[in-house]
Amino acid sequence: MRVLLSTIGSRGDVQPLVALALQLRAIGQEVRLCAPPDFRDWIDSLGIPLTPIGPELRNMAALSSPGMPPQLSPEHRRQMAEATVATQFKTIAEAARGCDIIVAATALQIAARSLAEVMGIPYVFVAYCPTVLPSPYHAPAILLPGQTSVPETADKRERWTENARRFNEAFGAALNSHRLSVGLAPVSDVRSHIFTDQPWLAADPTLAPWPEPGDLAVLQTGAWLLPDERPLPPELERFLGAGEAPVYFGFGSMGAPQELGQVIVQTARELGRRAILSRGWAGLSAGGDETDCLVIDDVNHQALFRRVAAVVHHGGAGTTTAAARAGAPQVVIPQLYDQHYWAERVRQLGLGIAHPPATPTRESLTSALKHTLQPDVAARAQRIATLVRSDGAQAAAQCLVAANTQKPS
Repeated sequence: MRVLLSTIGSRGDVQPLVALALQLRAIGQEVRLCAPPDFRDWIDSLGIPLTPIGPELRNMAALSSPGMPPQLSPEHRRQMAEATVATQFKTIAEAARGCDIIVAATALQIAARSLAEVMGIPYVFVAYCPTVLPSPYHAPAILLPGQTSVPETADKRERWTENARRFNEAFGAALNSHRLSVGLAPVSDVRSHIFTDQPWLAADPTLAPWPEPGDLAVLQTGAWLLPDERPLPPELERFLGAGEAPVYFGFGSMGAPQELGQVIVQTARELGRRAILSRGWAGLSAGGDETDCLVIDDVNHQALFRRVAAVVHHGGAGTTTAAARAGAPQVVIPQLYDQHYWAERVRQLGLGIAHPPATPTRESLTSALKHTLQPDVAARAQRIATLVRSDGAQAAAQCLVAANTQKPS
């Protein structure tokens, strides 16, 4: 079986597919990836064929700075939608040539199902968070502020209806134009077309349970976790061994103002803690030669998070799951989309606190960490860690082999 795994997004969107790719390859299946070019070197190093799609995303990180949401005009959004749909139809078609099944992750995979229809092969849509998928028990994740005309107090079904309307408004014309060009009938509900009535949910059932019963027949596989055997850099090992457990701060692919690095150092000092600061796509720095703060690049989070006092982060699905699996208390500062869900789940589970979605100040960050560094929070985080599963990608690989024997939905 030859599988195409396709996504458009940051590392948090790509890494689960890499985990699945390695599991599929381990059971003798052939795998290809279609993902942004930012990850070419990493994926090439794993020996997985990659078809790059779209522009590099790292240069766009500043658009998602905390407290500075993107401001796009309706015309700009329309042009972006038309461009991304056209790119997807061309690039994914090339990547899928000769494949037996297409797996599409994230809600912006507009073209993948249509191409699977043309090829006559199965198609699977995967979400990494429950609030991506419609349910009467939760409201939809909103990709960008200002993209809904329905108030937050509205009925959840009303908000999902508005969400579907937005999908049609943004992508309906471009999608149907391309469908007609390849001999397919137009669709009237873009979101349902992308998601299907049997989507998969690659999220841990303890951290992010699907609220059964729902309107969809959701298959929850567990999170797709990529094993990481990399040793920590010597400098980081020395820092960790030079005192009590520090606090980790990192915001992944999110943008952030440069002064945030100094706020982090000041906050840690006020609490009598050392800090580890991940540069991330924002290129954060501590602002000087600080002996109580170590600035790092990408490292093995699975190893590091077991040795820190707390993890302060943006609320990506991967970082939240990694911290929970390591038993680390968390402060989540959400900015976009499903990050607000993960922040709330951290609060509900007693794993830490959800910081307001704005650039943290020294006062707000100090207050959040004071709560999170309490012994009862650490004990709760350790208990929850024992419940987080690690076999989601393995389960999904087996399901895909079974799905390949079925007709496309």
